[in-house]
Amino acid sequence: MILTLEVPLTGRPSCWFAFDEEDFIRKVRQGRPAAPVIFDVSTPRELLANAERAPVSGERALKEAQGRALTAAHGADATVYRADYLLAPAHYQTEAVSEFVAHVAAAAHGLKACRVYYDEEQAMDALLQDSLYAGEAGFYAHMALREQLIALEALADDL
Repeated sequence: MILTLEVPLTGRPSCWFAFDEEDFIRKVRQGRPAAPVIFDVSTPRELLANAERAPVSGERALKEAQGRALTAAHGADATVYRADYLLAPAHYQTEAVSEFVAHVAAAAHGLKACRVYYDEEQAMDALLQDSLYAGEAGFYAHMALREQLIALEALADDL
């Protein structure tokens, strides 16, 4: 079970869970607009083909130039990764990017703070060790995570 605590810039923190990485990715996609790109894997050849099918415009010219530059640098069939929230908008690289990590970056985008715990044990440890949950300033974050842990029956409601 993956738990995600989101602390908005204004308002109270909230916490939600996903059953696994695939469920987490699905939930993040549902909550984000189509652009920017959360995660993409392609080749320069595919990028050029997509650009050539687009209507003639300045954006098309930029995409074609980017595809040609990637082809020149890495070859037409190199695997390239894009993760706008993790890297930079419209940036492709050959170094592998985890789809899960790209979605974690998307989930955290625009928030004051975000914590993603891969299991309930990590989340319970964080309640005691992470300064985000400490003192008066951390009360609402602490309660949001605590309530989710209680709902998942990972923590007893013993207040």
